[in-house]
Amino acid sequence: MKKPPARRRASALLAGLAVVGFSAAMIAPTGMAVADPTAKDATQTAFSLAADDTQSITVSVEGAQIEPVVRSGFEVYVKPKPKPKPKPAVASSDSGGSGGGSVAPPRYSGGGSKEEWMAGAGIAASDYGYVDYIVSRESGWNPNATNSSSGACGLVQALPCSKVPGNGYNPVDNLRWGNGYAVGRYGSWANAYNFWTRNHWW
Repeated sequence: MKKPPARRRASALLAGLAVVGFSAAMIAPTGMAVADPTAKDATQTAFSLAADDTQSITVSVEGAQIEPVVRSGFEVYVKPKPKPKPKPAVASSDSGGSGGGSVAPPRYSGGGSKEEWMAGAGIAASDYGYVDYIVSRESGWNPNATNSSSGACGLVQALPCSKVPGNGYNPVDNLRWGNGYAVGRYGSWANAYNFWTRNHWW
């Protein structure tokens, strides 16, 4: 086998030295970083440097300074729910139990007997016994009696109290309304009495 000419051998040698030199240049920074771990830039890599600059970018165009673009946060607008319409306020009945949400009529503070009240309401004397039976059980003859749950008021417990012309707590007004109710619904006080004894209400 023939030996290659000296010129070829020199070229091959130079090529080999070039490869070794390039390899050393590539490995040297890594070697230096490993050799000196306390160096400031020992842990910096191309990736870490790029990552540091991703959130803030400054661009200069022919001397014009452009503010950095900050991308570290964002805002989200949430459309608020519409405010609910207020519910209409219901007028609460006071201890007067006027019913119907109206202002309670004034309480009765006058005197009189049940016979005087029945006569003043136009009730026949022959019906006094029936009226006495029903009113005794409905209100105990207390002109200011009020049903706390229904709002019925007065001697005959008119419901609602506002139905009574005049004042639902006035015994004569209340009995006058009760007389019309008894005759209009049952035909007479006697029939109203019979209904009450069977049902315990009227």
